[in-house]
Amino acid sequence: MVRAVTSREISATEMVRASLALIERHDGALNCVVARNDEAALAAASAVDRRIAGGEAVGALAGVPFLVKDLEDAEGLPTSLGSAALGPADLPAAFRDSVQVARLKAAGAIVVGKTNTPELGHSPRTNNLRFGETRNPWDRARSPGGSSGASAAALAAGLVPLATGSDGGGSIRIPAALCGLSGFKPSLGRVPHGGTEPPAWHHLDSRGPMARTTRSIAVALDAVIGPDPTDLRSLPLPESSWAAAAAQPGLPIRIGWSPTLGYAPVDSEVLDICTSAVKAISGLGVEIEEVETVFGEDPIFKWLSLTNAYDRRTLSSVVEDRRHLIDPDLLLLREFTATDTVTDLVRAEDECHRLNLRLVEVFRRSQLLLCPTTAAVAPVIGSSGVINGEEDPNWVRFTYPFNMTRSPAGTVCAGYTKAGLPVGLQLVGPQHGDLVVLRAMAAIEDALDVMRPAPYPAKAPAG
Repeated sequence: MVRAVTSREISATEMVRASLALIERHDGALNCVVARNDEAALAAASAVDRRIAGGEAVGALAGVPFLVKDLEDAEGLPTSLGSAALGPADLPAAFRDSVQVARLKAAGAIVVGKTNTPELGHSPRTNNLRFGETRNPWDRARSPGGSSGASAAALAAGLVPLATGSDGGGSIRIPAALCGLSGFKPSLGRVPHGGTEPPAWHHLDSRGPMARTTRSIAVALDAVIGPDPTDLRSLPLPESSWAAAAAQPGLPIRIGWSPTLGYAPVDSEVLDICTSAVKAISGLGVEIEEVETVFGEDPIFKWLSLTNAYDRRTLSSVVEDRRHLIDPDLLLLREFTATDTVTDLVRAEDECHRLNLRLVEVFRRSQLLLCPTTAAVAPVIGSSGVINGEEDPNWVRFTYPFNMTRSPAGTVCAGYTKAGLPVGLQLVGPQHGDLVVLRAMAAIEDALDVMRPAPYPAKAPAG
């Protein structure tokens, strides 16, 4: 797409008009896009076209339309955080971009709207009391996952080629897996939060771009990684190009495979598909070692201690007569940690350290860890994921441990169920081993060669 724009085969304005038309035509059935400013998007596209016509350099993402998850700011569009309780129905527009959005725009990409998210990003489903439920283009009776579910659904449906996401417990990887995409959570600090406000989920949440394939993700990552002085956790700029690394896929010699991480039940069809993918990977000349136990127990309650403390701070400004507008599921989650003390919060941080120590032991034997991304396929709207015929409210046990360890982690499509629903295989790398994960994701994408367009719209647009 960038080559077509920069060579003037197609204009950025035409590219953006096409994306806006696709959103107008198809998003009513999906409910991905919750805010738009078509006039501003077309003006930005026209500016890119003028720069190209004038012979100026326009950046590695010139003319690429993208959507912004409604947990971060995009200038000229409101930021609701998916919450009906935190503001009036007619929210004011943000007057600045997040660091990630500003860097994508500086690379020539063009904001065409905001995507739906569960309130404060708390849920593995994308629904809220302000905008309602987002649907999965693989089966519109099902959820695309969360909390970046609307970004993933828009990508899978071909409404845009690029979107932003964030991942505090699996929120990029879960919806990418359920929508048949590749997805990548960078190491904490690779894509800085920065700005005037502290991060919502301090030690857990990694931002990152979302696209259909690893190579596209890597091109966008090159535009957004690197330090920012307003983010205490931001990491130095890597010496090498991540897009160049992903263009040369490769697998480490030894890979660990953990079907359950030691504690997680998995639907048998999901496990069979992931196991078949791992067997295919073993045929590429790598040594696969099964790791029965990565973690001794499910760290869900320690993760909830952290996330619920962050959310209590965010919701502390809600006045009593608006409390009924807080998502009931969010209030229910808070009950699990209602009696937590400051000491409990510190113990939850201690658990992050201990989980990482266990990972260190795994990576002494293997350079990469594989496991299912989710324990179930996309749940029917209004339900939880189904594991071997029974609903399980915590069908996403495989993702949040790696937010607690700050590990780079990605997902690729491993295959499809008999019902035609995509299944994800998760890849986890050692501390700051982002390139190990990205190169392996690209290699596995190539080897499995199972990615295909979602059935809605019936004819997926080019690109």
